[in-house]
Amino acid sequence: MSGGFFDIPSDLQNTYWGLVGLHLREALIPVVAGLVVALPIAQLCVRLRWLYPPVLWVTTILYAVPSLAFFVVLIDYTGQTETTVMIPLGIYSLVVFVPAIVDGVRSVPQETMDAATAMGLGPVRRYFQVQLPIAAPAIIAGLRVATVSSISLVSVGMLIGNQGGLGNLLNDGMIYHQPRLVWLSVIGTAVLAILADALLVLVRVLVTPWMPRGTRKPRPVDEPEPMQAALEDAVR
Repeated sequence: MSGGFFDIPSDLQNTYWGLVGLHLREALIPVVAGLVVALPIAQLCVRLRWLYPPVLWVTTILYAVPSLAFFVVLIDYTGQTETTVMIPLGIYSLVVFVPAIVDGVRSVPQETMDAATAMGLGPVRRYFQVQLPIAAPAIIAGLRVATVSSISLVSVGMLIGNQGGLGNLLNDGMIYHQPRLVWLSVIGTAVLAILADALLVLVRVLVTPWMPRGTRKPRPVDEPEPMQAALEDAVR
């Protein structure tokens, strides 16, 4: 290891920016997978209200299981690999996504749903073209929480064969008594979380143009209401 600030121990077999890429991959893939799994589960909970409490109970119990316990169970099947780190993170994201999607979809007024049905939209089209767009602010809020949490939790993977991304630097910093490596790990993880959150805020601004942006300008009389505009877009 040379004297450069971003130089890291050779036992990690990676560069600093390689660890950043590993960290993002291990954090974001579980979030995307969790969102894909949560969408149909949440829709079932919306249609079958009795199903929501047990689903929420199960996801909460799973979230309470320490990641190390998941590692112990999974390591016999997936080994000391990225998959062993990503599976628990994907499961943890469900406790955020399912309530966010359910609450967002349930917030759609019944009049809007009735209007969509009258326009000839079936259940699937209503869900994807009316309910999800209107529920987008709540869903993106859950996505922000899940993403930031996943980025912070990836570091625990350092305990199973250097699969913790930037968390590997934290482990080596303590082993070699090098505070520089600890700071690189902590600050790097924090910066990634802040940048990811800022990007999702930008996404929310782009996909929900009807949401207030600070000082709100009065809407012109002939400008359609947000829900009316969503319905018009859905039937185009």
